[in-house]
Amino acid sequence: MTAPLQHVAPAERARSTSFNEASARTRLDLLLDAGSLVEFIGPEQREVSPHLEIFGLPEQFDDGIVVGHGRLGGAPVFVAAQEGRFMGGAFGEVHGAKLTGLLRAAREIGSIPVLMLLDTGGVRLQEANAGELAIAEIMRAVMEARSAGVKVIGLIGGRSGCYGGGGLIAGCCSALAVSEAGRIAVSGPEVIETNRGVEEFDSRDRALVWRTMGGKHRRLLGAADVFADDTVQDFREAALELIGLIGPFGLDRLRAEQGRLADRLRRFGTCQDAVDIWTVEGVAHAETVPELPADQFIALASRIGRSNRDAR
Repeated sequence: MTAPLQHVAPAERARSTSFNEASARTRLDLLLDAGSLVEFIGPEQREVSPHLEIFGLPEQFDDGIVVGHGRLGGAPVFVAAQEGRFMGGAFGEVHGAKLTGLLRAAREIGSIPVLMLLDTGGVRLQEANAGELAIAEIMRAVMEARSAGVKVIGLIGGRSGCYGGGGLIAGCCSALAVSEAGRIAVSGPEVIETNRGVEEFDSRDRALVWRTMGGKHRRLLGAADVFADDTVQDFREAALELIGLIGPFGLDRLRAEQGRLADRLRRFGTCQDAVDIWTVEGVAHAETVPELPADQFIALASRIGRSNRDAR
């Protein structure tokens, strides 16, 4: 008989729990050292959005994001995890303020890494101005924290992906870990189709969406530093790896990133599909990449070696 869940060791639960399917608090509970999570501005404080009630929409007492601190591998970390099951993890005023405040606290301390578990479709339409302002404040706070020596790591593998302003925030991080489900883009499939037509991008073509925006493509392109399988334990190991690898941030790193982006445009600017890019990268039988199991894909990505850990 299978042991009751409460009697299963946290490490074993982390190995058997899907990052994609878990709630924000479950992800944090299993990602961090057992029992170390301390939440800031939790549900008991009832800090809800001031805007949703006007539209007759349900509120959530943490406004869809968990922020706090804990320990990872025995060392202190700040953490933030978006709840993709509440309004698609979308940014609003309170949601954004909690993340901005966490990043500013990290900047003041200057030595504790920040792990952001991004799971978002972008900004809430009902809080458009406040949400857009929140994105700008978060991006500034990320860069200020990095300039103060803080390592800011994005972990992306949730149901909502990382779209809109979330994609911009991801681009500001020191490093990213992504799973196959971890789609990253500024404009989502439906947005592209609505504005440019189905001929430009068919949002119902799941294979197209995943090979264009999914974690495998982002890893091969060098836009993500580590590819993780879909377990909380794999993301924990990815976070520990990246904390140990991230170097100092400054003007030289930004210049190197600019050079990397220019090289990407030169090499892939005429490609029409992700498969074309993978072929240029030297991937044999590139069309088979989406079907590769995680371990085989990780080995492939290591051989390709596009990630040089410059600024995002």
